[in-house]
Amino acid sequence: MILEIGKKSALCDTFVIVSAPSNVRVKAIVDHIEEAVEAHGHRLRHREGYAEAVWVLLDFGDVVVHVFHHETRRFYGLEHLWGDAPRRHYHA
Repeated sequence: MILEIGKKSALCDTFVIVSAPSNVRVKAIVDHIEEAVEAHGHRLRHREGYAEAVWVLLDFGDVVVHVFHHETRRFYGLEHLWGDAPRRHYHA
């Protein structure tokens, strides 16, 4: 899910929220995102949560990516905190 929060928050312009069924897959998704985004010339500013791999945050400046384990995503419901933000769904 992609949330356009730029008009609602000074944190960033866009939240990207994805999830996976296991910690191993969370790490694989994070690794792929980092490689792909950096290959396009963008620099990762900050990463949190990689060791535990239940909620990994990737800060690329204007875009912040949240990669959750499915259960953690359901528990925190991050997308509901920004319920009125414009959103797009992306299916790979």
